[in-house]
Amino acid sequence: MGLQFHRSLENMEIWSANCDGFSFVISFESVSGPGFHGRPGYLATWRPLYENRGAIKVSGSPFRTFSEAEEACDKVVEHLAALTELR
Repeated sequence: MGLQFHRSLENMEIWSANCDGFSFVISFESVSGPGFHGRPGYLATWRPLYENRGAIKVSGSPFRTFSEAEEACDKVVEHLAALTELR
């Protein structure tokens, strides 16, 4: 089962999801306009939920579509789950 993203802010394109102690955020960036400014596309990041650490950009960001960003986050969740099982 994949992450279930929900819109975090009404006036900005930011979605978030939590799973197994990790937080994921997808935000839309553009060169101009409202919201975050940067390379155009959907930027996906993750971080441990209960640690005071900065976010880590998901490889491949920014993505052309929200679906691509969501799929990449799902793959990171699978990878993190596999690492957790090895401990």
